Amino acid sequence: MKKLLFTFFLCLFALAYSQVNPNDTIRVEHLPKDSISVEKPVKSEASIVQDIEKVNAKTLKKVQITKLNPTKAGLYSAVLPGLGQYYNKKYWKIPIVWGAVGVGAGIAIWNDKQYKKYRGYYVAKLNGTPDEFVDTHPWLDKVALGNAQDRAKRQRDYAIAITGLIYILNIVDAVVDAHLYEGRKDPDLTFSPAVIQDNFGIVPPKSGLSLSYRF
Repeated sequence: MKKLLFTFFLCLFALAYSQVNPNDTIRVEHLPKDSISVEKPVKSEASIVQDIEKVNAKTLKKVQITKLNPTKAGLYSAVLPGLGQYYNKKYWKIPIVWGAVGVGAGIAIWNDKQYKKYRGYYVAKLNGTPDEFVDTHPWLDKVALGNAQDRAKRQRDYAIAITGLIYILNIVDAVVDAHLYEGRKDPDLTFSPAVIQDNFGIVPPKSGLSLSYRF
């Protein structure tokens, strides 16, 4: 009887212990044979470059950077001073160019007329031919008339040289302005006023210009 009870309790204890899972037990689940493991596709270098180009293309479409032709701007200013500035949309420069060229040309024309007038008086005085101006100004000798014509000629030449320089600067300004136009409209290149702060607090803030370029 005792053996029978001992055997019964031993089987009961073995059955109860078999139902307890240890803490370090790991459950392993087997996937069905027809299941497929999915892995994330790895992008190639060419596809990454294409994605970057697409993003940059969309950005450029939104920005709409306008490009100007420097050669065309220079030719316009050579044909008509101020026309290149009009092409570059720098309308405020047109009156300055026209005023400078007009004043220089006007001074040159006026001095040329003065030179021709005093030249005629000088020749009349030199040859002794009758002339109304020479006859009414007998105190003006050949030296005075010669100095007057030389002074008028010198001022005419200076005016022509300065007007030619202004004309050349007008062309150079149009070409350079057309070159820099794209940079001014590029959002990656900014040039604007800014307040310069001293990180150490020794010098008070100062106003200045900020030049920033974004790669």
